Amino acid sequence: MDADPITVESIELREVSIPLTSPFVTRYGTEHSKRALLVILRKGELVAYGECVAGIGGSYSRETIASAREVIVRQLAPILLNRSLERPADFLEATEAIHGHNMAVATVEMALWDLQGKMEGVSISTLLAGVRGEIDACVTIGIQSSPGQLLDKLRDFIEQGYRAVNLKIKPGFDVDYVRAVRTHFPNVSLRTDANAAYRMEDPRLIQLDKFELSLIEQPLAQHDLNAHSKLQKKLSTPICLDESIQSPEDARKAIRMGACRVINVKPGRVGGINRSCEIHEFCVDHNVPVFCGGMLEAGIGRAFDVAVATLPGFTVPSDLSASRRYFTKDLIKNEFELTQDGKLTVPTGIGCGVAVDEPYLDSVTISSEILSRR
Repeated sequence: MDADPITVESIELREVSIPLTSPFVTRYGTEHSKRALLVILRKGELVAYGECVAGIGGSYSRETIASAREVIVRQLAPILLNRSLERPADFLEATEAIHGHNMAVATVEMALWDLQGKMEGVSISTLLAGVRGEIDACVTIGIQSSPGQLLDKLRDFIEQGYRAVNLKIKPGFDVDYVRAVRTHFPNVSLRTDANAAYRMEDPRLIQLDKFELSLIEQPLAQHDLNAHSKLQKKLSTPICLDESIQSPEDARKAIRMGACRVINVKPGRVGGINRSCEIHEFCVDHNVPVFCGGMLEAGIGRAFDVAVATLPGFTVPSDLSASRRYFTKDLIKNEFELTQDGKLTVPTGIGCGVAVDEPYLDSVTISSEILSRR
């Protein structure tokens, strides 16, 4: 029997601002709260959600909340409200001519996955044929003012149960910090994320190679795969690419050039779940491990990431953590919690698997707009 088509009766756009438990510092700047754009799809009694990973500024990406909203209102919503879809992939085919707006497209595409799961009464991880009920978590620590402050932060996370740690670094906040961690916590699984802060000739990249890191993420400029390839030949530590991977084609090119040995798949950045699966399949075929990266998502976006991380090639601890890592209160009722052995449990509820705390969502909503069929 054929599945019912996916039809959407209305689309609500909500912008929210959620307080962070503490400021989060990267080379791009400091965030004190999480601003996010949510897409809410309605079909009869069913309500489905998607969370945009774009921020209010354009430091990490050219896409912003404002640009994503504009693209959704003017281009994506008319496509979705005026046709029936057999599957979320049909939406990607209908939006192929829209370039440079992966985050906007991903927001709607992931909401469609949530809707499909709810229509079929199964979880997204089931739709994806995921192979695990728990995923290995990795906690990311933003740039700290001193190695001592970093050690205090890390000690607390280890006591919470985290077994893998990702340190944000930039020139001047790197070698001494990593050395301090290795001295005081020699057995922790440790990696660094530079967010493209270095140049090829920077000697600190070679110095970091001696600390037995599991990987160095995005050391060089986003578009310079050639430089990453040259650097990887000099390092025993695997290079992981993040910002460089905007599409499945980027992943194929990077692997063929030898620009990395690991890839960070961020569904919200590469265009959604279908494209994440495409990257995953190519990496598996070429024996390149992947992990799922977070982008300060609240529980809605995190649920999609966790579902994707159940695919078999996600063998590196994913850059995902418990809700309390960032938020005193999350947007969801069944918040993500860390198990005693440093894992996150995959939600088994239908769709994305989490229940939105609607009263709290209302309380943190900045603006709302509803788009309907005409």
